Amino acid sequence: MEAHGSGLRRLLVLGFCVAGIWSAYIYQGVLQETLSTKRFGPNGERFEHLAFLNLAQNVICLIWSYIMIKIWSSGSSGGAHWWSYWSCGITNTIGPAMGIEALKYISYPAQVLTKSSKMIPVMLMGTIVYGIRYTFPEYVCTFLVAGGVSTFALLKTSSKTMSKLAHPNAPLGYGLCFLNLTFDGFTNATQDSLKARYPKTSAWNIMLGMNLWGTIYNMIYMFGWPSGSGFEAVRFCKQHPEAAWDIILFCCCGAVGQNFIFLTISRFGSLANTTITTTRKFVSIVVSSLLSGNPLSTKQWGCVCMVFTGLSYQIYLKWQKLQRLQKRKAT
Repeated sequence: MEAHGSGLRRLLVLGFCVAGIWSAYIYQGVLQETLSTKRFGPNGERFEHLAFLNLAQNVICLIWSYIMIKIWSSGSSGGAHWWSYWSCGITNTIGPAMGIEALKYISYPAQVLTKSSKMIPVMLMGTIVYGIRYTFPEYVCTFLVAGGVSTFALLKTSSKTMSKLAHPNAPLGYGLCFLNLTFDGFTNATQDSLKARYPKTSAWNIMLGMNLWGTIYNMIYMFGWPSGSGFEAVRFCKQHPEAAWDIILFCCCGAVGQNFIFLTISRFGSLANTTITTTRKFVSIVVSSLLSGNPLSTKQWGCVCMVFTGLSYQIYLKWQKLQRLQKRKAT
């Protein structure tokens, strides 16, 4: 009975994590697409300063992580110092900015699908730079993802979607997304390196360090000179409070979503988190297509299924590898 109760509690916690991650990031995606395509005010002005979203999110997550450290930290030392994150803070600032900027040129479903192909630059860098050899099933996963994203990019986007974009230019939009993936790869590698050198570093410490440097860099970029775009973004929010409210909600969704991700990783491991976030991306595309007026053709839906088949197969391969490692430890 005790074991059954424990299993039920774990199942409820897992469901709670899934609901939290899905609701936070799906709604954040809707807000992000709204801010990039919506016209505000009687003159139909667009919010052009999308990089301001990164600064606002950095500030909210910085405050959030500081509060969480003060509440939950046990006072242990030995973690990575805050200045250790300066280099990955740069890439973590530039990368998301490029991803958000891409929404001026491509639709939200196209952006989500492209960013789902994170494994492609990782494998390319691993093969070219480090000489890593991958298995045949891993190449199959990469082929499915790359083929699906490439075909989706080549298919014609609906005129309804094109009319919503501020500056339609698909090649530039997809290029920005792939640069985003490249910078994200460096960010993740640096975070893993810091975690290996400083094992006592908590998730909240990483969140604090990353968002601290992100706030510094974005403040310099947006407010470092009189003609900085940050001043225009603030002016726009004053003139259109509706946009300011959407930005606040966007940031809060990101902070809440990160909390559920950390909870999932601490309770169920990174594989469970990868599965949840991958399926969330698929649901985000469906929700965007239904609610935001970005209809996908039958061929485009086929590309979406192709990409997520590859991602699902990749998750299955990771699960098999984890099972083999657990068996070796048991013996």
